Amino acid sequence: LKRLVKRGANLLDPESVKESIAKHQCKNGTKLQEVYAYDAFVKMLKMQWERPHYVQEQCLPFIPEEKELDQLIAACRSKRMATFLQTLKETFADPTEILRTRWIDLSGNIITINFPVKGHYPGQMQISNKLLAMINMLPHTSDRIFPTTYASMESSFLVLRRRVANILQNPRIKAISFVTFRHWGATMTYHFTNKILLVQKLLRHKEITSTMKYTQLIQFE
Repeated sequence: LKRLVKRGANLLDPESVKESIAKHQCKNGTKLQEVYAYDAFVKMLKMQWERPHYVQEQCLPFIPEEKELDQLIAACRSKRMATFLQTLKETFADPTEILRTRWIDLSGNIITINFPVKGHYPGQMQISNKLLAMINMLPHTSDRIFPTTYASMESSFLVLRRRVANILQNPRIKAISFVTFRHWGATMTYHFTNKILLVQKLLRHKEITSTMKYTQLIQFE
Protein backbone atom coordinates (compact mmCIF):
# COMPACT_ATOMS: atom_id res chain seq x y z
CA LEU A 1 0.00 0.00 0.00
CA LYS A 2 2.88 2.36 0.75
CA ARG A 3 4.34 1.66 -2.67
CA LEU A 4 1.02 2.45 -4.33
CA VAL A 5 0.72 5.78 -2.49
CA LYS A 6 4.35 6.63 -3.29
CA ARG A 7 3.60 6.14 -6.99
CA GLY A 8 0.69 8.60 -6.73
CA ALA A 9 -2.27 6.22 -6.42
CA ASN A 10 -5.34 7.37 -4.51
CA LEU A 11 -6.28 4.48 -2.22
CA LEU A 12 -9.87 5.72 -2.03
CA ASP A 13 -10.18 5.50 -5.83
CA PRO A 14 -9.97 1.89 -7.10
CA GLU A 15 -9.52 3.02 -10.70
CA SER A 16 -6.49 5.09 -9.70
CA VAL A 17 -5.01 2.06 -7.94
CA LYS A 18 -5.67 -0.23 -10.92
CA GLU A 19 -3.97 2.26 -13.24
CA SER A 20 -0.95 2.53 -10.93
CA ILE A 21 -0.58 -1.26 -10.76
CA ALA A 22 -0.95 -1.64 -14.54
CA LYS A 23 1.71 0.99 -15.30
CA HIS A 24 4.18 -0.33 -12.74
CA GLN A 25 7.24 -1.77 -14.53
CA CYS A 26 7.58 -5.00 -12.55
CA LYS A 27 6.84 -8.71 -12.69
CA ASN A 28 3.28 -9.94 -12.49
CA GLY A 29 4.10 -11.57 -9.16
CA THR A 30 4.74 -8.12 -7.67
CA LYS A 31 1.53 -6.80 -9.22
CA LEU A 32 -0.36 -9.70 -7.65
CA GLN A 33 1.01 -8.76 -4.22
CA GLU A 34 -0.25 -5.22 -4.70
CA VAL A 35 -3.67 -6.49 -5.81
CA TYR A 36 -3.93 -8.73 -2.73
CA ALA A 37 -2.88 -5.89 -0.42
CA TYR A 38 -5.36 -3.44 -1.91
CA ASP A 39 -8.11 -6.06 -1.92
CA ALA A 40 -7.68 -6.45 1.86
CA PHE A 41 -7.77 -2.65 2.21
CA VAL A 42 -10.99 -2.44 0.17
CA LYS A 43 -12.67 -5.14 2.25
CA MET A 44 -11.68 -3.37 5.47
CA LEU A 45 -13.37 -0.16 4.29
CA LYS A 46 -16.33 -2.11 2.81
CA MET A 47 -15.67 -0.63 -0.62
CA GLN A 48 -16.24 -2.29 -3.98
CA TRP A 49 -13.79 -2.82 -6.81
CA GLU A 50 -13.16 -5.16 -9.72
CA ARG A 51 -9.88 -6.95 -9.17
CA PRO A 52 -7.52 -6.91 -12.16
CA HIS A 53 -6.28 -10.32 -13.27
CA TYR A 54 -2.57 -11.12 -13.42
CA VAL A 55 -0.88 -14.50 -13.91
CA GLN A 56 2.44 -14.95 -12.10
CA GLU A 57 5.34 -15.85 -14.36
CA GLN A 58 7.31 -19.02 -13.76
CA CYS A 59 10.88 -17.77 -13.40
CA LEU A 60 13.96 -19.87 -12.75
CA PRO A 61 16.02 -18.58 -9.81
CA PHE A 62 19.49 -17.14 -10.33
CA ILE A 63 22.27 -19.60 -9.43
CA PRO A 64 25.69 -18.08 -8.63
CA GLU A 65 29.07 -19.77 -8.51
CA GLU A 66 30.17 -20.97 -5.08
CA LYS A 67 33.10 -18.58 -5.08
CA GLU A 68 30.68 -15.66 -5.41
CA LEU A 69 28.83 -16.75 -2.27
CA ASP A 70 32.14 -17.18 -0.45
CA GLN A 71 33.28 -13.72 -1.58
CA LEU A 72 30.17 -12.19 0.00
CA ILE A 73 30.73 -14.05 3.26
CA ALA A 74 34.42 -13.15 3.38
CA ALA A 75 33.65 -9.46 2.82
CA CYS A 76 31.28 -9.21 5.81
CA ARG A 77 32.35 -6.68 8.42
CA SER A 78 29.76 -8.02 10.83
CA LYS A 79 30.34 -11.40 12.52
CA ARG A 80 26.60 -11.87 12.74
CA MET A 81 26.06 -11.35 9.01
CA ALA A 82 28.97 -13.62 8.10
CA THR A 83 27.60 -16.34 10.38
CA PHE A 84 24.08 -15.90 9.05
CA LEU A 85 25.20 -16.26 5.42
CA GLN A 86 27.40 -19.25 6.22
CA THR A 87 24.42 -20.87 7.94
CA LEU A 88 22.28 -20.31 4.87
CA LYS A 89 24.99 -21.84 2.70
CA GLU A 90 25.45 -24.98 4.78
CA THR A 91 21.83 -25.71 5.69
CA PHE A 92 19.95 -24.66 2.51
CA ALA A 93 17.32 -23.34 4.94
CA ASP A 94 14.91 -20.49 4.33
CA PRO A 95 16.29 -17.25 5.84
CA THR A 96 13.19 -16.79 8.01
CA GLU A 97 13.70 -20.27 9.44
CA ILE A 98 17.27 -19.41 10.43
CA LEU A 99 16.17 -16.16 12.06
CA ARG A 100 13.68 -18.19 14.15
CA THR A 101 16.35 -20.63 15.31
CA ARG A 102 17.05 -20.63 19.06
CA TRP A 103 20.17 -21.58 20.99
CA ILE A 104 18.35 -24.66 22.28
CA ASP A 105 17.90 -25.75 18.64
CA LEU A 106 21.67 -26.13 18.35
CA SER A 107 23.10 -29.38 19.66
CA GLY A 108 26.70 -30.07 18.75
CA ASN A 109 26.94 -29.88 14.98
CA ILE A 110 23.19 -30.30 14.47
CA ILE A 111 20.76 -27.44 13.88
CA THR A 112 17.06 -28.25 14.23
CA ILE A 113 14.45 -26.26 12.32
CA ASN A 114 11.44 -26.32 14.65
CA PHE A 115 9.60 -23.39 13.09
CA PRO A 116 9.51 -24.00 9.32
CA VAL A 117 7.89 -21.62 6.88
CA LYS A 118 4.75 -22.57 4.96
CA GLY A 119 5.26 -25.54 2.64
CA HIS A 120 8.28 -26.88 4.55
CA TYR A 121 8.65 -29.68 7.07
CA PRO A 122 10.72 -29.32 10.25
CA GLY A 123 14.13 -30.93 10.02
CA GLN A 124 17.69 -31.28 11.20
CA MET A 125 20.90 -30.35 9.38
CA GLN A 126 24.52 -31.05 10.16
CA ILE A 127 26.89 -28.08 10.08
CA SER A 128 30.67 -27.82 9.87
CA ASN A 129 33.00 -27.21 12.80
CA LYS A 130 33.85 -23.88 11.17
CA LEU A 131 30.24 -22.73 11.29
CA LEU A 132 29.74 -24.08 14.81
CA ALA A 133 32.69 -21.97 15.98
CA MET A 134 31.29 -18.91 14.21
CA ILE A 135 27.91 -19.37 15.90
CA ASN A 136 29.43 -19.85 19.35
CA MET A 137 31.35 -16.59 18.94
CA LEU A 138 28.07 -14.67 18.76
CA PRO A 139 26.73 -13.01 21.94
CA HIS A 140 24.23 -15.09 23.94
CA THR A 141 21.93 -12.17 24.69
CA SER A 142 18.65 -13.68 23.50
CA ASP A 143 16.83 -16.99 23.14
CA ARG A 144 17.43 -16.71 19.40
CA ILE A 145 20.82 -17.09 17.76
CA PHE A 146 20.09 -14.14 15.48
CA PRO A 147 17.93 -11.75 17.56
CA THR A 148 17.04 -9.34 14.77
CA THR A 149 14.42 -8.82 12.07
CA TYR A 150 14.43 -9.92 8.45
CA ALA A 151 14.16 -6.29 7.32
CA SER A 152 17.22 -5.28 9.35
CA MET A 153 19.32 -8.16 8.01
CA GLU A 154 18.19 -7.53 4.45
CA SER A 155 19.00 -3.83 4.67
CA SER A 156 22.56 -4.60 5.83
CA PHE A 157 22.91 -7.31 3.19
CA LEU A 158 21.97 -4.95 0.35
CA VAL A 159 24.76 -2.58 1.42
CA LEU A 160 27.22 -5.49 1.59
CA ARG A 161 26.14 -6.84 -1.78
CA ARG A 162 26.52 -3.49 -3.51
CA ARG A 163 29.96 -2.91 -1.98
CA VAL A 164 31.27 -6.34 -3.01
CA ALA A 165 29.83 -6.06 -6.53
CA ASN A 166 31.54 -2.70 -7.01
CA ILE A 167 34.89 -3.84 -5.59
CA LEU A 168 34.97 -7.02 -7.68
CA GLN A 169 33.36 -5.37 -10.71
CA ASN A 170 30.98 -8.31 -10.85
CA PRO A 171 27.32 -7.35 -11.46
CA ARG A 172 26.25 -10.97 -10.81
CA ILE A 173 26.81 -10.35 -7.10
CA LYS A 174 23.87 -7.94 -7.10
CA ALA A 175 21.55 -10.78 -8.16
CA ILE A 176 22.29 -12.78 -5.00
CA SER A 177 19.66 -12.71 -2.26
CA PHE A 178 19.24 -14.67 0.97
CA VAL A 179 17.22 -17.40 -0.77
CA THR A 180 19.90 -17.69 -3.47
CA PHE A 181 21.97 -19.75 -1.02
CA ARG A 182 19.09 -22.25 -0.84
CA HIS A 183 18.68 -22.34 -4.63
CA TRP A 184 22.43 -22.86 -5.06
CA GLY A 185 22.45 -25.75 -2.58
CA ALA A 186 19.52 -27.49 -4.24
CA THR A 187 21.00 -27.11 -7.71
CA MET A 188 24.44 -28.38 -6.69
CA THR A 189 22.94 -31.36 -4.86
CA TYR A 190 20.87 -32.39 -7.86
CA HIS A 191 23.79 -31.94 -10.24
CA PHE A 192 26.11 -34.17 -8.22
CA THR A 193 23.55 -36.83 -7.20
CA ASN A 194 20.78 -36.71 -9.81
CA LYS A 195 18.41 -37.63 -6.94
CA ILE A 196 15.41 -35.31 -6.84
CA LEU A 197 13.98 -37.02 -3.74
CA LEU A 198 17.22 -36.27 -1.88
CA VAL A 199 16.90 -32.61 -2.87
CA GLN A 200 13.30 -32.60 -1.66
CA LYS A 201 14.41 -34.08 1.67
CA LEU A 202 17.23 -31.54 2.12
CA LEU A 203 14.95 -28.62 1.28
CA ARG A 204 12.15 -30.14 3.40
CA HIS A 205 9.58 -29.44 0.69
CA LYS A 206 6.13 -30.88 1.35
CA GLU A 207 5.38 -30.95 -2.39
CA ILE A 208 7.72 -32.51 -4.97
CA THR A 209 6.54 -29.93 -7.51
CA SER A 210 8.36 -27.27 -5.49
CA THR A 211 11.58 -29.22 -5.95
CA MET A 212 11.29 -30.10 -9.64
CA LYS A 213 12.43 -26.67 -10.87
CA TYR A 214 15.96 -27.43 -9.65
CA THR A 215 16.31 -30.15 -12.31
CA GLN A 216 16.38 -27.61 -15.14
CA LEU A 217 18.51 -24.75 -13.89
CA ILE A 218 22.08 -25.15 -15.10
CA GLN A 219 23.93 -26.89 -17.91
CA PHE A 220 27.34 -27.72 -16.47
CA GLU A 221 30.55 -28.20 -18.37
